Amino acid sequence: MSNLKPDSVIACLDCPNHVQAVLEASMWASIRLQAPIGLLYSVPSLQQKAAVDYSGCLNIDDENTLLDQFTAKEHLSNCELKAQGKRLLHQASSYCEQQRHKIKTYTLHRHEKLDESINYVDDQAQLIVIGHHVTCKSTLSQLIRSSHCPILVTHAPFLPPTSALFAFDNSPTSHKMLNWLCKTPLVRALMIHIVMVSKENSENCDALREAYARLKQAGIKCKKTLLDCRDVTSALTYYQHDNDIGLLMTGAFAQPRLIELLKGSDTKKLLGSTTTPYLLFPKA
Repeated sequence: MSNLKPDSVIACLDCPNHVQAVLEASMWASIRLQAPIGLLYSVPSLQQKAAVDYSGCLNIDDENTLLDQFTAKEHLSNCELKAQGKRLLHQASSYCEQQRHKIKTYTLHRHEKLDESINYVDDQAQLIVIGHHVTCKSTLSQLIRSSHCPILVTHAPFLPPTSALFAFDNSPTSHKMLNWLCKTPLVRALMIHIVMVSKENSENCDALREAYARLKQAGIKCKKTLLDCRDVTSALTYYQHDNDIGLLMTGAFAQPRLIELLKGSDTKKLLGSTTTPYLLFPKA
């Protein structure tokens, strides 16, 4: 029987360098969403050429809960992989308990690839949190593209944001994300900059004004900006840096595939350029 709890924040513990950041981001989200954290560990593929070393991936005062140093081998046996997962999940649970936020956590030890594990939690989770560098065979872009749940990608260390940039392009995905932002408590306390990168014409100005009004009506502090620029990635990156905004929020791979093929994916470019937490909303 599955122990997956509905409406959880799922913390993907797949990358040694980002485990602590993923847990910090998950606790930040859990407090705001009033949701439990599902600690998800997927057994790495046996095709990996070297063992994934999780030793020292968390800073915990209690030395008894630190992970043992894993011996680098060409391959790990199934028993060793399971034992590694249990130790990692135990350490992650201990870390969350020490933060004194009274957050409920539970573990999900999946003996499958990470993309299959994300597919398993996808329909019932509120939010999936994942590190910027994944160790599985799938790329981060592939994992995000196939998900139907909002995904928060974090670098290490995770810095709790006080403001967020919502990239609005008047697409069905951005309108769906707008509806979600008006309802979710996740970003309600943040100052949201709603930014549109497009031609400055009456249609775009009206769409941006209406989106801004929706956020205001929902009780969210916000400001609107239209940037007349061809390069979406550069415009958003510059605006975010210039305004010291701690969280980027966009639709995930919302462009038509033909445009992605000809011009490249804005989502993929932003994943490669941003150094802040990045919230991606699934394509409508």
